[in-house]
Amino acid sequence: MSTRLDALVDVLKDAPDEVFIQPHNVPDPDAIGASLALYYLLDLKGIKKLAIVYDQEIEKANSLKMIELFDIPIIRASDALTLGPEDLSVLVDVQKGNSNITDLATDEVAVIDHHEYLGSNGYRFEDIRPEAGSCSAILADYFFENGIVPPRNVATALLYGIFMDTSDLTRGASDLDINMFYRLYSLSNIDMIVELRGNEISVQDLGLYAEAFRTVEIYDELGFLALQSANDSLLGAAGDIVVSVSGVNIAVAYAKRENGVKLSVRSIADEISANSLVRCVVEGVGKGGGHSHMAGGFIPGENISASRSIDTFIKHRAIMFYETARK
Repeated sequence: MSTRLDALVDVLKDAPDEVFIQPHNVPDPDAIGASLALYYLLDLKGIKKLAIVYDQEIEKANSLKMIELFDIPIIRASDALTLGPEDLSVLVDVQKGNSNITDLATDEVAVIDHHEYLGSNGYRFEDIRPEAGSCSAILADYFFENGIVPPRNVATALLYGIFMDTSDLTRGASDLDINMFYRLYSLSNIDMIVELRGNEISVQDLGLYAEAFRTVEIYDELGFLALQSANDSLLGAAGDIVVSVSGVNIAVAYAKRENGVKLSVRSIADEISANSLVRCVVEGVGKGGGHSHMAGGFIPGENISASRSIDTFIKHRAIMFYETARK
């Protein structure tokens, strides 16, 4: 019986040149683990001209530590000198149309993701499972579905990816995440997981967090904070901390940048979807999407009025959505 991996290999086997695996612009541990796993599987299946490529600087301590520990073959798009329209790419943990992916010169023929479905977009292969809490769980499924035992480093990277995207199986974890977690656990190097867990925040991060937490404002169950950093991962991590505060069930974190404003939303309130909230905030001025428990968005600078406070704009729209949803 043909598997998803077989179908993907059929699409890629006659690639005219290279095959690139492209996670979102600032890959987090889930995207890194899933990309490494796909790289291993495609290489095993005879797809040899492979590389993992991303577009922006990785600053989060645990992502950098993963790349170091697992010797992951990942490069910046600007350093991929042979990347061009003759190359094929597989999008991992992201889809066309998201605000966190650059449209590179390659032909995006395939996608593997666990976010909200954004349409076919011309893919020749797609495996999009919004019900999954992590992309790493989907890639782990590829191994077991095909009777392939993941090597220790790949199993460990996937396990850590599941850990991080589901917040230790407490946030949006599906049956797939739980099943893959336990199947991977005995195959993994737990000492490496412990090392990664001890490298999740840098000294520089501490200063940024301290500054951000001084900006926190609480409105009923809503917590707002502004982070003076261009780091996507820090935004999400800061939001995770705010939503852990007693009485705060929804966190809206945002950072002003030269080209616009980045938002990260977390929700542990059953009646408040993070995805719906961020879409309400950026409606008509930007893009957003994600899951019911975590989502992100971006408002381009040209859509921000110089005569209006972006802080007030974000808080007003979020509170309006919250009040409407609670009626």
